[in-house]
Amino acid sequence: MPQPSKKVMINILLGLFIMLSFGLLVYYSPALIKIMSSMDNFRAYIHSTGHWGPVMFILFQILQIVVAPIPGEVVQIAGGYIYGVTIGSLYTTIGLIIGSAIAFYFTRFIGRAYISRLMQKKNNKWMSLIHDEKKFSAFLFIFFVIPGLPKDMLVFVAALTSISSFRFFTILIVGRLPWIIASTVVGSTIHMQQYTIAIIISVIAVIGFVLGYIYREQLVGLFSRSDSTKAKPKAIPSYSTNRESRKIKRDTT
Repeated sequence: MPQPSKKVMINILLGLFIMLSFGLLVYYSPALIKIMSSMDNFRAYIHSTGHWGPVMFILFQILQIVVAPIPGEVVQIAGGYIYGVTIGSLYTTIGLIIGSAIAFYFTRFIGRAYISRLMQKKNNKWMSLIHDEKKFSAFLFIFFVIPGLPKDMLVFVAALTSISSFRFFTILIVGRLPWIIASTVVGSTIHMQQYTIAIIISVIAVIGFVLGYIYREQLVGLFSRSDSTKAKPKAIPSYSTNRESRKIKRDTT
């Protein structure tokens, strides 16, 4: 009896892992929704875990990135609401890096074929950028900087490209850290009932999101269009062409 190949075994294990993750998500989704229904509920749950509170908060951030459809801004704001700006930003960033690393390396080394087929079904204009590392890096940075855009899927997309791990995580941290800090400031000021700062930051974030959404095609086009400013190289006449022209000239004389 022929033994299944290594590729088949990996696909089977990958399928089982995806089904298990989906089943656990469905099973625990009511509890997750209840916990995340308000900042006070989330804060009470984290504090109820005692010394494991930071670990549980980081796990929520990891879960948000890898599988759960929880907006990242919600967890980031909750970080400031529970721990304040400095510690909240630290825990959120740790969860961001760990969750992104899981998604990135899982896709690059295990689930590359599956994610690639999934992304091929989406006819997105910016997908043409993934073959140019410099353009894709610039696109990643712009996308990460604009608040409110769904950024977590780009972690899986980046793993399909040839971008180096160091470059990707540098772009990820530099691009997302400003709004992580801003989100924790919002959460902290809400907890302290200093709503003016929270409103100002929220308005700036909304304006940034609206402008980024309106001009998203232009931003993509800026990096996806071909460089038309370069002059085409002049054709160099071949030796055979010059020889034939001289022969014709002698015959006519």
